[in-house]
Amino acid sequence: MNNPLDYNGKVALVTGAAAGMGLATAQAFAEAGAAVALADFKGDAVKAAAEKLAADGHKAIGIRCDVSDDSQVAAMVDRTVAEFGRLDAAFNNAGVMAKIAPIADGSREEWDRVIGINLRGVWTCMKHELRHMERQGSGAIVNNASVGALTGNPGIASYIASKHGVIGLTRTAALEYVKRGIRASSTPRLAAMSSRGTSKCIPKPQRTFPLAVPANRRKSLRRSCGFAVQAQATLSAMGSQWTVV
Repeated sequence: MNNPLDYNGKVALVTGAAAGMGLATAQAFAEAGAAVALADFKGDAVKAAAEKLAADGHKAIGIRCDVSDDSQVAAMVDRTVAEFGRLDAAFNNAGVMAKIAPIADGSREEWDRVIGINLRGVWTCMKHELRHMERQGSGAIVNNASVGALTGNPGIASYIASKHGVIGLTRTAALEYVKRGIRASSTPRLAAMSSRGTSKCIPKPQRTFPLAVPANRRKSLRRSCGFAVQAQATLSAMGSQWTVV
């Protein structure tokens, strides 16, 4: 593939990387020259994905990690740095969908599960990623917020709340760390497919978003995420958001 990005000498960490958007983004980083740590709750699958990248001549390792477990997240980041020597880019992509139910019928256990992975998990990842990036004086973090961060959606309150929280967390991190050479951004929108199969931005929050990312959309999504990480933008006092289009 002709990849316009250049990450030679850089190290990237991608969570939720066993399949889908996470794997596609990890592949894009590898194709651009980065050493990549792929992490996922599905240990066998993520290790197989990393081994395939390595077999293709890329630097890659697979790490089993449940992002809702603080100790596993700390070990994941430490392993990445121990293996490759630094951490330049992180795509916090791991997440789960809520079981469909009206708010009044939802359980505390389900709420805690979704928030623990989608929001607290992102916070925990950022905490450990930022510590390493701060020591080296540079880095970029992209959090996958999805279009759920921009709208409501009946039946999945915990998911929507978690993604709104990711946006607030990202904006705060952007303001806190911009003067330390670290950028934080998010991907709050997904691309929609037109009737002719071409990608276009979702301009209105009211549009229904797809829960699965078709293969014919992954190329544009992963490239857009890569550009978000590489973007050399100065964050303003209002923070900054990078949108996948």
